Amino acid sequence: MKKETVWFEVEENETIAECMKRMDSQGFQVVGRKEEPLFAEVNGQPVPIKQIIMLKGIKENNK
Repeated sequence: MKKETVWFEVEENETIAECMKRMDSQGFQVVGRKEEPLFAEVNGQPVPIKQIIMLKGIKENNK
């Protein structure tokens, strides 16, 4: 049995619950989460502007 793994990014105007529903509709189950800061350069200094949330989904293929 092969397992397919995909990372889903929580979109700009989407809640984590909405992203999880989107994953479920595509047949994926949440098995992990990671967050990364997104930086912009302001006056030569890196400044965090938002947090990127990624959910790891896994789908079992029975073929």
